[in-house]
Amino acid sequence: MYLYCDLHVHIGKSSSGRAVKITAAHDLTFENIAIECAQRKGIDIVGIVDCASPPVIDDISALLDKGEMVPLDGGGLRYRDQVTVICGAEFETREPGGGMSHHVSYFPDLDALKAFSEVMGRHVTNRELSSQACGLPARELLAICLACGGTFVPAHCFTPHKSVYGAAARRGSELFGPSWDAIGAIELGLSADSSLADRISELSDRTFLSNSDAHSLPKIGREYNVLEVEEGTYAELCMALRREGKRRVLSNFGLDPRLGKYHRTFCEECGWIATGPPPVTQCERCRSPKATNGVLDRICQIADTREPVVPEHRGHYQHQVPLQFVPGIGAVAYSRLINRFGSEMAVLHGTTERDLGETVGAKKAGMIVQAREGTLHVQAGGGGRYGKVKAEDTGAVRLPGL
Repeated sequence: MYLYCDLHVHIGKSSSGRAVKITAAHDLTFENIAIECAQRKGIDIVGIVDCASPPVIDDISALLDKGEMVPLDGGGLRYRDQVTVICGAEFETREPGGGMSHHVSYFPDLDALKAFSEVMGRHVTNRELSSQACGLPARELLAICLACGGTFVPAHCFTPHKSVYGAAARRGSELFGPSWDAIGAIELGLSADSSLADRISELSDRTFLSNSDAHSLPKIGREYNVLEVEEGTYAELCMALRREGKRRVLSNFGLDPRLGKYHRTFCEECGWIATGPPPVTQCERCRSPKATNGVLDRICQIADTREPVVPEHRGHYQHQVPLQFVPGIGAVAYSRLINRFGSEMAVLHGTTERDLGETVGAKKAGMIVQAREGTLHVQAGGGGRYGKVKAEDTGAVRLPGL
């Protein structure tokens, strides 16, 4: 079967009102994420990455006690027989030389999650909060994850401040040493796609994930994956990441990397976003060396092939603009589409332009088709500012709420 999967969603607050992710929306609770995936997004498997927080563990336990959620034999939690929740935890590591990176550990059940939470509580100041700095090198965090029965995925691997390739090392094998072989998949992040990552040869046997890193409910599914698996369980997900038994990540759906807020080098002095051939390492306008490396520029610096070398197993990467961020699709049009077709995934994958036109009009239908085919025109982002998207006959429109 084919299942839609987003494995990086944050929690803003626990159901008791305790802060978890300070920068995330308050209504982004564990249960609300499951409801949003089931009722509006059409996401079949969701990875929630703040589950090691004790108040979130309490929320999970309460849902299990009420029977709203049940543990699956293959791992994972099933919410109202509609969506599988994979419990994860994101932590920040620091290398002896100062490089920092983020990583997500995923767990099959509540017991494994609790064990991991207890261990990590000895390495962070406040384990209730999301993405805490644990002070450990990445390879030590990996060892703890594996010892607790988890699966480890480096997060947004190319972003300039806190990622494996963007801030910690030129090669994952240098960062993790012999443990590098224990990592079956990496997360690309919003400013990269598989054609960029496949210029680094050590990634040729790794599975690529495109996830939303959602900080609000509407952003769930901003980027996602299509899995080919037998059922929606943790065990099947792990097999897909390892490409075992004909399970695999069939395709990735994500933003054009130029829309990511770290795609090109950004000048910290004058605000200029690089436009010249990469790699650009200093400002093209004021020549200041105080520049934040863009993802494209960084990859061009560290790549060991001039062009992407695409392995046979690599799934197709489809550039796609999320439905709510398509110019002209506001709250009313979005609700009409969900009410008629059932979910955002159904709109993006199971409808014709004619059916869309009957619901929201021909012009908006055309924009949706362009969005899902990746043919909207874009202007590159950088330095924490997202890119812009536009249709051929409109001015540039900045993606709202990204």
